[in-house]
Amino acid sequence: MPRRSLPAVLLSLALPFVAMVPAHAVQPDEVLSDPALEARARTISEGLRCLVCQNQSIDDSEAPLAKDLRLLVRERLKAGDSDQEIMDFVVARYGEFVLLKPRFLPHTVLLWFATPVVFAAALLLVFIAYRRRQAAGQNLTPLSATEKRRLKRLLDEGRGLR
Repeated sequence: MPRRSLPAVLLSLALPFVAMVPAHAVQPDEVLSDPALEARARTISEGLRCLVCQNQSIDDSEAPLAKDLRLLVRERLKAGDSDQEIMDFVVARYGEFVLLKPRFLPHTVLLWFATPVVFAAALLLVFIAYRRRQAAGQNLTPLSATEKRRLKRLLDEGRGLR
């Protein structure tokens, strides 16, 4: 077996993790010249859902609509809008669905609490089923002598068939 150098071994171990880092779809022509504005644009873009891909941010998506939204965010930043004003503008235009993390509002309460409530209900059902099974096991009566003989006979017949 050939010996590998330490850097080669470390590189081979790191490659799977490099593949897990999301690639940003931002094209060089979209990047703002001001690093502070570009950082703000990236932060805003990471919180907006691609309406085509639906499970990616517009920063990660290569869909044409995502590119349009990235450009819109950058235009609004250059115009002097705050991050909140940009988010409000995009939500007003595309609806709450465009937010990867929905706002905590009366009409989104179900989104925030449905998962924990369903999880708690599932745990409760598992607990109840466990308790019932445990209680049913305690109520078993031992086999009578006749039942034991019949069981032994059935088991012996089953072994003879093999």
